[in-house]
Amino acid sequence: MSFLLSEIASRLGGEIVGDGDIRIDQVATLSSAGPNHVAFLASGKYRHQLDETSAGAVILGKRDRESTQKPRIVSDNPYVYFARVSQLLNPAPVVEPGIHPNAVIGEGAKIHPSASIGPFCTIGAHAVIGEGCVIQSSCNIGERVVLGSRARIYPGVSIYADCIIGNDCIFHSGVVIGSDGFGIAMDQGQWVKIPQIGRVVIGNDVEIGANTTVDRGALDDTVIMDGAKIDNQVQIAHNVVIGKHTAIAGCTGIAGSAKIGNYCKIGGSGMILGHLSIADHVDISAGTMITKSIEESGAYTSIYPFAPHREWLKNSVHLRHLNGLAGRVGQLEKHLEDLEREKS
Repeated sequence: MSFLLSEIASRLGGEIVGDGDIRIDQVATLSSAGPNHVAFLASGKYRHQLDETSAGAVILGKRDRESTQKPRIVSDNPYVYFARVSQLLNPAPVVEPGIHPNAVIGEGAKIHPSASIGPFCTIGAHAVIGEGCVIQSSCNIGERVVLGSRARIYPGVSIYADCIIGNDCIFHSGVVIGSDGFGIAMDQGQWVKIPQIGRVVIGNDVEIGANTTVDRGALDDTVIMDGAKIDNQVQIAHNVVIGKHTAIAGCTGIAGSAKIGNYCKIGGSGMILGHLSIADHVDISAGTMITKSIEESGAYTSIYPFAPHREWLKNSVHLRHLNGLAGRVGQLEKHLEDLEREKS
């Protein structure tokens, strides 16, 4: 795929400055771009690279319009514009529809004629596979699963029985949807398994990264709403609800029955305890543990800053004695109050 710079602007908008007839065949960073690449500047800390880049053209914000003489597209949001250009230049591969002869199709399954089912896939009884779906090799789609239109399911994905998946979803290799939640009860020194009889219900335009697991509900459903983006190796426990357009970075763990609002952002290795509620538009920093509900939008952090090891050891010793120190400070404050009263 390649386009003239002017063709890109005619499709995606933006202002052309300079030669619009330069041909672009790929996107790249400012530091690695070549003459047929378009690069972008979204952060001022990389502005110095504009003078050194070999890119044929660049994507800039309005404030950087005159920062280079190279052909350029000026956009309100250069990073989003770059994403759109990358989509234009790197479309998903075209896949021939059909069912591979090595696939196993259960009784009563409904597969749209435009769908593609790869080798060694299993489609369970009475499952529904929508228009334009691409299910790559060695996937297991359970009984009565409903898979919406244009889903792209990469190799080795498992979707357990009765789960509902919306349109335009992407599941990367190793994703497991609908496995049992961690439901157990102690009885006389032994664990008793609680059957997990809910489902996983996923909305439209949801992307889930490699080896992420989404547990089915214990009684009610686990729900992931439209537009949510979930990174690799995330654990989503039973009865969790994730709001619209929330983004969750890798290695995050979300315990059972937590409810996360719309347009939230959770950094890598964040931990959210069970039965909590997170408001809309909350940003949680990487490595942060959330131990109580968050009722107001904003940014939240609980990371203990790293330091040289010897310094960290000294600080940790002080932290261990913090409770006692607080008590002594309280006593001193009371003593000072008593002195003030005596003086008066």
